[in-house]
Amino acid sequence: MIDYYDVNFNFMCSLSPLSKKTYDKLYAIAELKEFKSGSKLVEIGEVSKKLYLINKGVLRSYLIMENGKELTKSLFTPIEFFASFTSMLTNKPSEFIYETLTDCHIYEINYKAFISLCDTNAEVLKFYTRYLEFLFMAGEGIFIEISSMNAKERYLKLKELIPNIDQLIPQYQIASYLNITPVQLSRIRSKLY
Repeated sequence: MIDYYDVNFNFMCSLSPLSKKTYDKLYAIAELKEFKSGSKLVEIGEVSKKLYLINKGVLRSYLIMENGKELTKSLFTPIEFFASFTSMLTNKPSEFIYETLTDCHIYEINYKAFISLCDTNAEVLKFYTRYLEFLFMAGEGIFIEISSMNAKERYLKLKELIPNIDQLIPQYQIASYLNITPVQLSRIRSKLY
């Protein structure tokens, strides 16, 4: 398996400076796992207990509507933290499924162990604060994109983020993320290509 030690260290330091000693403490509570495409890391109704850091692959969070339609909330790509934060913070069942869309390499971090480090290490606490601020700003950015961009613009933005998205995951999952139908996505793609 690939050694992601330095890549993850640089990513985390881009959010908030960490000493190698502090990073090693974080690294010690993380476990790198390989997941096959279609693996569910969090299920609807499950109380989430872990933070994750994706190093390879693509993953999504989604919910299933009463009519059976899947609604994709987020796509996660390397190198990105993700979790069912509401479930972890409230200790209530997750309303979303977190599923790998491709084969993935993902670090699992026990949330209680992470919070324990936050309680005893100011660098970890500052990192966590900065990351939550980053998530807040990213959420605002997504809201602005959804509110101000048409489906074609959102698709092109997604292609910037994940250039080979069309080869990685099924069209219906891309359409679900863009909040359009697969037919609409097909029309957009045919006009572009």
